[in-house]
Amino acid sequence: MRILQIHHPKYLKRLMQDIKVDAYGIKIMVPKAMNYLIKINSLSNIAANILKQEMLSLGGDVAIARDALTGKTKKTDCLLIGSLSELSRLSVKLRQQPFSLNKVALDLSHTLSDYEKKNFVLNLGRHKLILKDGHSCIMGIVNLTPDSFSGDGFYRSTVDRRPSTTSEIVEFIEKMVSEGADIIDLGAESTRPEARPITVREELKRTIPVIKRITKKIKVPISIDTSKPEVAKQALDNGVEIVNDITGLRNPEMTKVVSRYKAALVIMHMKGKPRSMQKDPKYNSLIDEIIEFLTQAIRHAEAAGIDKEKIIVDPGIGFGKTAEHNLEILKNLREFKILGQPLLVGPSRKSFIGKILGVSPQERIFGTIASCIQAASNGANIVRVHDVKAVKQALKVSDSINNI
Repeated sequence: MRILQIHHPKYLKRLMQDIKVDAYGIKIMVPKAMNYLIKINSLSNIAANILKQEMLSLGGDVAIARDALTGKTKKTDCLLIGSLSELSRLSVKLRQQPFSLNKVALDLSHTLSDYEKKNFVLNLGRHKLILKDGHSCIMGIVNLTPDSFSGDGFYRSTVDRRPSTTSEIVEFIEKMVSEGADIIDLGAESTRPEARPITVREELKRTIPVIKRITKKIKVPISIDTSKPEVAKQALDNGVEIVNDITGLRNPEMTKVVSRYKAALVIMHMKGKPRSMQKDPKYNSLIDEIIEFLTQAIRHAEAAGIDKEKIIVDPGIGFGKTAEHNLEILKNLREFKILGQPLLVGPSRKSFIGKILGVSPQERIFGTIASCIQAASNGANIVRVHDVKAVKQALKVSDSINNI
């Protein structure tokens, strides 16, 4: 006798095939074994009690506030507890109910559909990036800055302080691709805590010559890490295919640029601004607030004409979060799958790793690997890292275990 841990329907399907279950039976039973806990915020007491009765009739349950049963409160949050099969049938039943439960039914259906998305295809002009379930892609970080928090900025050499040449940077990027980088992410403005902004002119001076060289040499997509629309525009003019905006489209001109060029877009959550973001950041509900921010940003991007199939989301580890916040994000990363978009995570050499291990940024490679493995196991499609070779090898082993 064994107690089996089921984390993925593919594994359950294979177990049933091993004992020669009928194919039709597998199709029926797999959804019954995949259990979910879904939170619904601020539902009226009447609707919540109807929801509970309907879910009980299907074999599941709904947790609601005690005062919602006695009528002391007018609204309550709800926790739906049930299998994928039960939740799917609940969605059908609720469509005929009053008290806004028909809207709950629609939201539930969309939420389940988005959460269950396994694979994504990003059409990036010259390149196509296929993001498969159980296989995390690597985004290699190239810092064209003198003041990167991780000490790897190329604007000046850390050895003799002379400016790095474009050829040296290109050589480094080619090596990064040979070690397994699936995307190259170029950034010329430091976003470390308390970093000072630089001018558009300076950012262009650092990035465009490198972009012009590497677009002719490497065969993977290039991303520009910038919050400046003019920098994004010139980068896209020179062959870049992804805009990585850490401000989450706060500048409306950035939305117009990405839309006009039909580029892919990384939308990241950041609380505050780089110079002040780490000064005692607080949240009432960390995961809920980040999901709400990203949901609104996706809607804004779509309304501006940006193709939803080209949007990647990033919860923004290290950007307006404490060490505990970052750990909570990594632990609960799979919750962001309800957005229905590819998920990017950037834990590489971040300060929360240093706080745990008591080491400098250059010594955080093992902590980075552990964080990336956790992120990949919890649904990250892309991990953004400095140490491509080490993380690539670690993820290859981790993915092989998870996909067995």
